[in-house]
Amino acid sequence: MTKRIDTQNKNLKIVRTTYISLGSNEGDKLQNLQDAINLIGEKVGAVKKISSVYKTEAWGFEGEDFYNICAKISTNLNPENLLNNLLSIEQKLGRKRTEDKQYASRVIDLDILLFDDEIIFAPNLIVPHPRMLERKFVMVPLTEIAPNRKHPIEKQTILMCLQNCDDKTVIEKLELEIIRPISLFEKYNYIAVEGNIGAGKTSLANMIGDDYNAKLVLERFADNPFLPKYYEDMERYAFPLEMSFLADRYNQLSEDLAQFDLFKNFIVSDYYIFKSLIFAQVSLHKDEYALYRKVFDVMYKEITKPDLYVYLYQNTERLLENIKKRGRDYEQNIEPEYLEKIHAGYSTFIKSETELNTLVIDVSEMDFVNNSEDYRSIINTISEYKS
Repeated sequence: MTKRIDTQNKNLKIVRTTYISLGSNEGDKLQNLQDAINLIGEKVGAVKKISSVYKTEAWGFEGEDFYNICAKISTNLNPENLLNNLLSIEQKLGRKRTEDKQYASRVIDLDILLFDDEIIFAPNLIVPHPRMLERKFVMVPLTEIAPNRKHPIEKQTILMCLQNCDDKTVIEKLELEIIRPISLFEKYNYIAVEGNIGAGKTSLANMIGDDYNAKLVLERFADNPFLPKYYEDMERYAFPLEMSFLADRYNQLSEDLAQFDLFKNFIVSDYYIFKSLIFAQVSLHKDEYALYRKVFDVMYKEITKPDLYVYLYQNTERLLENIKKRGRDYEQNIEPEYLEKIHAGYSTFIKSETELNTLVIDVSEMDFVNNSEDYRSIINTISEYKS
């Protein structure tokens, strides 16, 4: 009997709500706010709400008028990491912080106002923000998106806190809009990540699952008793291997895709059942494949199709390097020709399966596991993809 492997994330990350104030009074102020929101969506968490844009005079010093907004963010970062990410975004957008605590003009200013209902007193971070209740440029946009949220210390709603605010600064609502970035889990319910042997599909699926609190459906290849035997004697073990994989993939996808998990945002798998047919085409004799195809066609009709099918392309040289690096004994004798046949099978499938929403990403020059910029590039490509 095949051993069942838990496909859920081993460590469930707690997703919490934070409210952030954003302001700019240098350069293209509207674009600065948009750039900051986009980066927050990439590096901090899902942007749930954004207030209107408000204009106010510089507060506490002489300078250009500010554009201000507030945003509601869903994040799995702890407060310290949240602060560090916001400081990194400020720096990336050109803000240069100094030891001087005096107010001054700035390209971008990001402040944590609230973090769930927590009260935090740390050397570099105090939450709720200690001066938020004194500032209309914070309280007005915050009230717009969270009027009934209670201040953890005052025990009053944000709307009531605004009504009690003594700040006489004139604040003007502008006919401008910041566009909310759409998170992966809002765009897709189910993403399947595919690729050749050693392309990095499982690594990418794990990273997406970890970052976006997705339910993971990972292939259970390690439990297949025919796999090591197949690499030793492909002629003999091809048919039992492919049939056992097909049955296991069908069972796993049928079970896991049918279960809706209230604690997960969406589903990401590191394979799609059509993989079975691609490998069978390469491995099986003509008569075996004909029988296999009949069984496959029956199963395929019953399987939920992914909203997005992502194919990771790696050139053969990189595939062999990755296979050698991960060190599975039974894979070390895989020939380049075999990998090229597998890729050709995928190419044919992608061209012929027109009803599948397919995105091909060339990762041959990337190291998305160790390079966060490469990983972000892939996520942006997926997020911005239009079928």
